[in-house]
Amino acid sequence: MTTNAVITGWGMYAPSRILTNDELSRMVDTSDEWIVSRTGIRERRIAADDQTTNTLSVLAARDALAVAGIDPVDIDLVIVGTCSPDYPLPATAVLVARDIGATRAAGFDLQAACSGFVFALATGSSFVRSGMYRNVLVIGVEVLSRFLDWSDRNTCVLFGDGAGAVILSASDGPGGLLGFEMFSDGTGWDGIIVPAGGSACPASPQTSADGGHFIHMAGRDVYRYATRQLAESAGAAVRSAGLTIESIDQFVFHQANLRIIENVQKQLGIPSEKVYLNLEKYGNTSAASVPMALVEAVAEGRIKEGDRVLMAAFGSGYTAGAAVVEWTADPTRAFVAPGEQTRMGRPQMTAPELAGAL
Repeated sequence: MTTNAVITGWGMYAPSRILTNDELSRMVDTSDEWIVSRTGIRERRIAADDQTTNTLSVLAARDALAVAGIDPVDIDLVIVGTCSPDYPLPATAVLVARDIGATRAAGFDLQAACSGFVFALATGSSFVRSGMYRNVLVIGVEVLSRFLDWSDRNTCVLFGDGAGAVILSASDGPGGLLGFEMFSDGTGWDGIIVPAGGSACPASPQTSADGGHFIHMAGRDVYRYATRQLAESAGAAVRSAGLTIESIDQFVFHQANLRIIENVQKQLGIPSEKVYLNLEKYGNTSAASVPMALVEAVAEGRIKEGDRVLMAAFGSGYTAGAAVVEWTADPTRAFVAPGEQTRMGRPQMTAPELAGAL
């Protein structure tokens, strides 16, 4: 009997601090009209000084666990897709496992930039389908605000912070991951890059003075790559699932740029009502983008039991990935703690408060 990996829980966390385009226009030479017309972004969330990739991950993970009704000790593996970990080492995943009480879980980080969650979803599904693990926590999370040059309008207007998480569980029933595609093209390695801090260019006073620890991006090259490869990866994943574009019920693309999404939508002939968008609220949250959009799409009733959902992303590297999932969970199952309105708007917890709550 085939074991499938189905999504049983989901959650997200967006920091409470909102940075609007108007605020950015007082920091760099830009405007709300300039940003919206070129990206579709109106605001983004910025992590508080005492929040980290780990603390955002824990908040999203706790909601996903509650929706799934799974005790943390039953999690076998934690995979964190991120390019902004708390530390170069250890992996953020081991900190997440510690803080949610997943005492039996293995954990590792996966770095595929904005494609990180999709790559992690395919990886976690493989562990479950192989029979090795029964419950895998997959997180896409970023605190990219710590890697931005706030005087560079080409990058600082784009990115935001956030986390999204899903629980993958073993099932003998139908559904789960139906098909996926993962791709990389190292010829574009420097299209989006943090050039300093690794073994190729170790950190030094000079690299700090030169801005080597900030994100640098060749915008036009990235746009050309993204519009081509995102469409190709989406099509490949659909074919891998034995389906057609027309048979997909909801498309959840990486929320990087509205122009890119509209271009891909046109290439594939996708009607607007099947494409979920939330980038105007959060900007580009890199690996957190797809799971955050997925969670909100479920919350808004855009995804129902039996729906086929395509998730696709592109990122630095270059990387690209897409996955087709048949949704099997009751989408009305959502966890709201007493006194809290929604997962997305929950009161912000400081690191000491979070530690005390766990």
